[in-house]
Amino acid sequence: MADRRRAIFVVSAGLIAAWLLQPTTGFADQAFQRFLPLFVDLDGWQGKKPDGMTMETPGNAMTTATRDYTHGTSQLHAAVVTGAAAAGAMAPMQAGMTYETTEGHMITATVSGFPVMKTYNTAQKSGALLIELSPTALLTISYNGMTEDEALPLAQKFDWKAFQAAAQQK
Repeated sequence: MADRRRAIFVVSAGLIAAWLLQPTTGFADQAFQRFLPLFVDLDGWQGKKPDGMTMETPGNAMTTATRDYTHGTSQLHAAVVTGAAAAGAMAPMQAGMTYETTEGHMITATVSGFPVMKTYNTAQKSGALLIELSPTALLTISYNGMTEDEALPLAQKFDWKAFQAAAQQK
């Protein structure tokens, strides 16, 4: 009897392993895929290949998609985040928080009809724009080696409304 159970277990484990090792063809079904075409090429910038990740647990899901760009010593990182992580990151923005010093600032504003938190570190010439797409979706443009006045027009080259629409897809 024990040999028969062991044989059933081995066969079952083998079938499960074979199923797990099958190549997947469902990548188009991954939630992050809908964002990848929205990471446009920026004139004069070298863009890496966009990439993403979707993670689901019972009662929670998170999707991220990113693309990195370089131009000489300047860097720009564009990312979209959906889920609880995005909602948490937007808490200071939703509270209307503003913070300014001689070293930099964190300012909440409206840009092109979207709530935006602009952060900037003067000494490092770096900062980020957090653009609220929905209560649970956020587009971030972080940058290094440029001023805020140089970064904002680059951020606006991304179609924020298209990111917003993609974030609402299920």
